[in-house]
Amino acid sequence: MKTDPIITHNDRILITGASGYIGPRVVEKMLEYGFSKLRCFVRPSSDITKLEVIVDKNRDLDIQIIKGNLLKPEDCRRAMDGVDVVYHLAAGTGDKSYPDAFLNSVVTTKNLLESLKSNRDLKRFVSISSFSVYSSMKIRSGALLDETCSLESEPQLRYEAYCYGKLKQDELVMEYSKSSGLPYVIMRPGVVYGPGRSTLTGRVGTATFGLYLHLGGSNRIPLTYIDNCADAIAIAGFTAGVEGQIFNIVDDDLPTARELLRLYKKNVKSFFSVYVPHPISYLFCILWENYSNWSYGQLPPTFNRRRWGAYWKGNRYSNEKLKNLLEWKQKVPTDIGLRRYFEFCRETGGTK
Repeated sequence: MKTDPIITHNDRILITGASGYIGPRVVEKMLEYGFSKLRCFVRPSSDITKLEVIVDKNRDLDIQIIKGNLLKPEDCRRAMDGVDVVYHLAAGTGDKSYPDAFLNSVVTTKNLLESLKSNRDLKRFVSISSFSVYSSMKIRSGALLDETCSLESEPQLRYEAYCYGKLKQDELVMEYSKSSGLPYVIMRPGVVYGPGRSTLTGRVGTATFGLYLHLGGSNRIPLTYIDNCADAIAIAGFTAGVEGQIFNIVDDDLPTARELLRLYKKNVKSFFSVYVPHPISYLFCILWENYSNWSYGQLPPTFNRRRWGAYWKGNRYSNEKLKNLLEWKQKVPTDIGLRRYFEFCRETGGTK
């Protein structure tokens, strides 16, 4: 670590979305780094089994589990009371509509930020975004996609509510920082994988039509194993001198879509797939998009040029900024991460 952490081991840390897929791992990482005063914020309906196991193993530490709804300002004020660092992981990752995405990513974040008015001592607000906010429309196939690349300017045309919600969340955090001096860091994970998820990422292909269409081909998949992702998020909350920075989270040794599909079939279950070359998949997306426009949305624009550019155009990815400024190192090698992921998929049957 280049400098001393911005917080001590006795400072209060809030983790929203603590019962989600990444949340419990972030809690564990913070404990590994020696931070002992954690406040885990969860929804009343959340399954907190994993968190309860962590608490039981660390009864000598000050780990709180509090239930509430971030759509309620009073719950946000209760969660933010006296905290020194916030890890804002809460999000509606399965949002299918734009209103839901706006509520679960933007309104909740706004409520948290508004509650900061009663907490002037906050040292860091770590906001979790997503790779989905980037646009590949202005960069060529095979070019490097990093933190300097353009963001999606018209997410509604990609027909992806989650992308819209995360874009607006990022904008809100940055605007709030300009008006109030909020010390923030934005983290943008790629495809988070590992035990707990058994589906193949859509960047490899789709089974929408009852037949698995392999669309990724030789594209690199921006994978990040869940433990590696949680570690990067944890470090971002206490590393000095990175206020206002944005970090992409991807692992080393990224497989191509073709390699990942082959390994999945070999280690989980075999199934029939059809490779669709990039020119054909691009033409298909254009035709689908045009018909959707012609029919005034009778056929939803599920496949379109912007989505093709984001997921199937093919780019290279870098974690150099993550390594240089946060001194992050990949602790779980990609081959071991994939082995654990495949083991879980086999146990649960796997889905494509």
